[in-house]
Amino acid sequence: MTDEGKWYLLYTSSGHEEQAKRNLDQRVKYMDVEDKIFEVIVPKVQEIEIRSGRRNTVSKKAFPGYIMVRMKLDEYTWDMVRNTPGVAGFVSSGVKPLPLDPQEADSILKRMEEVPTEVKIAFKKGESVRVTHGPFIDFIGKVEGISPEKGKVEVLLSLFGRETPVELDLLGVEKI
Repeated sequence: MTDEGKWYLLYTSSGHEEQAKRNLDQRVKYMDVEDKIFEVIVPKVQEIEIRSGRRNTVSKKAFPGYIMVRMKLDEYTWDMVRNTPGVAGFVSSGVKPLPLDPQEADSILKRMEEVPTEVKIAFKKGESVRVTHGPFIDFIGKVEGISPEKGKVEVLLSLFGRETPVELDLLGVEKI
């Protein structure tokens, strides 16, 4: 992290973080304060999600309703940021905004750069799924157990008139 400015957390309307970031970036440019407001980011993390039998890497907001800004705080920049459309205000314990602890800001920034290792699964135990690959294709069953570390799911399928547990690949089933 550079020594220029400190990181501050801003409240925004949830779901409008990108819009607030764009508005703030435009104001910084047009009000010529690039020497005081250095960076505006929407903290995001990468997750692996399995949907429709496909493994996708998706970007999700780490803190919905918040954006981070690295800036030198003075009366002018404080007022300019506060009055930006989409920004509800600074996160603070009193009247004056408090900067994020440098270690906390660094950990958020490092977390954004991490490559996802954990799989986010679109279904849970007890839900109905359809088999999309393998010998049981188009069979419908109930999820009995999930082992994300192995990439497997145990599904109860109706075989020969009774429910039989079958271990399948996570990519081989989809939520109905």
